[in-house]
Amino acid sequence: MIILPAVDLIGGQAVRLFQGDYGQKTVYENDPVAVAVRFADAGARFIHIVDLDGAKTGKTENFDVIRRMIRASALKAEVGGGIRSFETVDRYLDAGAERIILGTKAVTDPDFLQKALEKYGDRIAVGADLRDGKVSIRGWTEDSGESGEEFCRRMSAAGLKTLICTDISRDGAMRGTNHRLYRQLMKVCACDLIASGGVSYVEEVVTLKNEGLAGAILGKALYTGAIDLKKAIEVCA
Repeated sequence: MIILPAVDLIGGQAVRLFQGDYGQKTVYENDPVAVAVRFADAGARFIHIVDLDGAKTGKTENFDVIRRMIRASALKAEVGGGIRSFETVDRYLDAGAERIILGTKAVTDPDFLQKALEKYGDRIAVGADLRDGKVSIRGWTEDSGESGEEFCRRMSAAGLKTLICTDISRDGAMRGTNHRLYRQLMKVCACDLIASGGVSYVEEVVTLKNEGLAGAILGKALYTGAIDLKKAIEVCA
């Protein structure tokens, strides 16, 4: 199982939201490039970057800082947030991103997703952001009406390789990840499933690994010191 330390961006700063609420934002670092370099120095090989401004607007609001993060750290970066055109996908790939995360566009435009998978293959991942069991879109501000299980089945049928699932109610809350949710989704999902949201201690990382998850995204727990990144990587080695 791979560990992906996370950097969420608003206004060029590294932030964390509480349960996806833009009104409950904590700024942890004014220099996200320095954060990415620290993750690399701790032994990370991957990084999960989300442009939260872009997730709401559909624009590449933090493109320049993301490009600098990738170049300075040399980490394999998956990037998401407002990526809704092939032009934007190409821009991020040209900037050095390893994988592109589609969210809203994957939910609302199946034809676009299929063409993206045909064009880019495994370099496309999809984010399933769940609130009360339903997939949220547009920066977690709207309910799509599609259940998580239905969405997982649809992504599997489309041939998607990597699905990133976030339980919004756990995200940034530091009250543990939703193991029950991931066990349910793995029964219907043929994709590699990456857990996101609420991972709060190293023992949870071990449990996710033993449950067969392909990866775990670590956010607030890293910034508060609840999880040591080196240790989390070691237990997954």
